[in-house]
Order: sequence, then C-alpha cells, then structure tokens
Amino acid sequence: MLTVNLHHLEAHEIHLEGELSVRELDLDVHDPMIHPGQPLRYDLNVEKLPDGILVTGSLRLTLECECVRCLEPFRHELNLADWACHLPFAGEDRVTVDNDCVDLTPYLREDILLEFPRHPLCKPDCRGLEKTSTGKAKPGRIPRGEIASSPWAELNKLKL
Repeated sequence: MLTVNLHHLEAHEIHLEGELSVRELDLDVHDPMIHPGQPLRYDLNVEKLPDGILVTGSLRLTLECECVRCLEPFRHELNLADWACHLPFAGEDRVTVDNDCVDLTPYLREDILLEFPRHPLCKPDCRGLEKTSTGKAKPGRIPRGEIASSPWAELNKLKL
C-alpha cells in the first residue's frame, strides 16, 4: 500500500520513489495471457492543493505475457512516463482520508489496468501457429515483404 500523510504535505511537496509489489498493488487480472509478476516501480511527486492532492510522476510495470496468436511468452513494458492524478477533497470523486493519510494505491491500480494490452502480441507481424508436415502447430511470423491476406481481399476474389 502506498500512502501519503496530509500533514507532511502542509509544508512542502513530497517525493516518493520505490517499488510496490504485485500483491500490494492487488491487481485483479482476468486475462490468462497477462501475468504481472514484477513489482511496480514509481517515481512520484505529491503536492497539496487548496481543493485536493496532485500526484505526478512515472509508473513502470513489466508484464509477463503470452502471445494470443502463437502462445509464445514475451515481456511487455508498461511505462506511464507523464502520469498525473488529481484527488479532490470534496465532491463525488473525493479521496478517502484515514487518520490524515491518503492511500494512492487504488488510483495507481486503475490507471495501470487501463494500460494493459487488450490482445498481447509478441510482434505486430505474428501470424500465429502454423501447421508443420507432421500436423503439429508451430509459432510463425509473416515473412519479410509478404502481406497477410485479409478476409475482405479473399471475398473480393469471388466472381459473383
């Protein structure tokens, strides 16, 4: 859990740098092709504004993924270089204050989950599993210079 004390913010902004484990981040990942195994690395500045808290900085998380086409494992780096979050003290989206502390973890989690790849691919040109002469599938790539045929191109070939 990554918390900040509001009393410490009264005098000056706070710089937070470190790592947050996947367990502490409590990512509820429902995609079996994405496995967050390494800790979240953060470098944040937190300042108190008259109406809330402003958190700016960078977030980095390495995901262990499996390609949805060829099933090969690969790493995907999430890098939110210019991340910013305003946490208001009032209104519908007001931040919860517990013993003068604010937990930043839910806000980090939400923005990280929004950055997850929808369909993780090892390479943009991955063709998926190809059949070998033995009938078994193996990972494949589009050869250089060859463009994958779309279903629309195949339909255009029909003589109706």
